[in-house]
Amino acid sequence: MEPATTLTAPIQTDCETECLVTTGIQNDLWARFVTLPNQDRIWTLTLTNKAVRKPAEQAHKTPLVMVHGFGGGVGLWIRNMDTLSRSRPVYAFDLLGFGRSSRPPFPSDAAKAEEQFVDSIEQWRQSVGLENMILLGHSLGGYLATSYAIQYPSRVSHLILVDPWGFPERPETQTQEGQTGQGTEVGKRPPLPRWVKAIAAVVSLFNPLAVIRAAGPWGPGLVNRFRPDFKRKFEDLFEDDTMTQYIYHCNAQTPSGEVGFRAMSESLGWAKRPMLQRVHQLPPSMPLTMLYGAQSWVGSSSGDKVAQIRDQAHTKVLLIDDASHHVYADQPEEFNRVVENVCNSVN
Repeated sequence: MEPATTLTAPIQTDCETECLVTTGIQNDLWARFVTLPNQDRIWTLTLTNKAVRKPAEQAHKTPLVMVHGFGGGVGLWIRNMDTLSRSRPVYAFDLLGFGRSSRPPFPSDAAKAEEQFVDSIEQWRQSVGLENMILLGHSLGGYLATSYAIQYPSRVSHLILVDPWGFPERPETQTQEGQTGQGTEVGKRPPLPRWVKAIAAVVSLFNPLAVIRAAGPWGPGLVNRFRPDFKRKFEDLFEDDTMTQYIYHCNAQTPSGEVGFRAMSESLGWAKRPMLQRVHQLPPSMPLTMLYGAQSWVGSSSGDKVAQIRDQAHTKVLLIDDASHHVYADQPEEFNRVVENVCNSVN
């Protein structure tokens, strides 16, 4: 259900806004649409280090592929892409149904919606021509990256999950099983921030970001009101509302990916198909690193649970101090250092 929308286009287009976001990138940047076999298009950025004298030096390095979270896009990695592309190619793409990628219909069934997301990632990989990759996903992107790695393990050299969404079960589920949830991964979950509660209040009636579209030309101001932290996270890069405009444009179009997300979620904070129930399907040989913001509302206890489930498998759970849910923007230097170390451990 989507309220009637009357849009007055802002001065900047989504293309112009993204260009402003990425204008400071120093390394070689290739931005284009990757067309899938079904004609859906995935907006993709590829970065390579132009300072490397012999391109072949980077060619044998396993590429890093970065998958954004709900309501985001490739521009949110602006603090990370240059640094992380120093030693290997870096790919970032807008998930199907988000950002500048195609916005096809999604099924209302949770498993089928998840399958559509994952299939698009695999079709994207084939279209780009990657044999394997270091796969990094944030929030919703972490959930989908895990699902992808379960289904296509031979393509993932190392899985990096950054504050992943959708891992723990709802507390009610554990109560029905005779458990209180206290002291478990859900029991330790921090309170949801105000902006999460605000979106959750309308998600039961509308698609999560319908209020932004309904606001028309006031949409960017609404983003600023509910997510002032985005402007603060990037204020040393942009003195104006560039990032707010970017987030607005990522979400001002016809709802698609958020319809798929809504199908997969019981509320904004819980997945219908919690990943903790399936993470054991990851091959024990697949290295897994989980990064959490120490002040994030997600909570790192699910990561500890994953390490227990995988037993002796290569699993690391790391906390980044003074970081909330958007770890990569809150503490970019530490985030980049950790991710670079992970990448260097692959090759």
